[in-house]
Amino acid sequence: MNKFLIAGAVLLAMVIYAVSGYNGLQGADEQVKAGWSEVLNQYQRRADLVPNLVNTVKGAAAHEQDTLLAVTNARARATGISATPELINDPQAFNKFVAAQGELSSALSRLLVVAESYPDLKANTSFRDLQAQLEGTENRITVARNRYIQTVQAYNIKVRSFPANLIASFSGLAVRPNFAVADEKAVSTPPTVDFGTGNKAGTTK
Repeated sequence: MNKFLIAGAVLLAMVIYAVSGYNGLQGADEQVKAGWSEVLNQYQRRADLVPNLVNTVKGAAAHEQDTLLAVTNARARATGISATPELINDPQAFNKFVAAQGELSSALSRLLVVAESYPDLKANTSFRDLQAQLEGTENRITVARNRYIQTVQAYNIKVRSFPANLIASFSGLAVRPNFAVADEKAVSTPPTVDFGTGNKAGTTK
């Protein structure tokens, strides 16, 4: 009888542990999805600013066609990638999306450098308002990316750890790709975008 009681207690403990581990993994998975949604939200906010920014610059610097076209094309490529929830499960698609966003960051940076050469443009109220909105959006992108990095790191540790990895495998949960960060400190600090002193606009990595 005692053997049956012990076996039953062990089995019950295993079941409780499995349920707890499963719930923990599901919770971590939901946090990753929520973090990714916030990253996408901030990238979309930036993309929405681009048309007005380009049109405003075009009005004062119409002959800067190459720079303006580069920004427009970069935005088209970035928004042309369908950022579905499944994208974060596909390293190749994830990296393609990240590269497209990086290209847009670079194109916007070059555009703002060009804008520094046009005093009338810098004095334009609409342009200055767009600059301020872009600065805030770049800061929010950096914060959202950093939170996502931390969330995915915590999730991946759970998925890789024994015996949680067995539960993860059974549940169809796999390691998620993450942003490649060369300088964690730089990503953790929102960039300073100073448009009024002639300095180059800061961008996220």
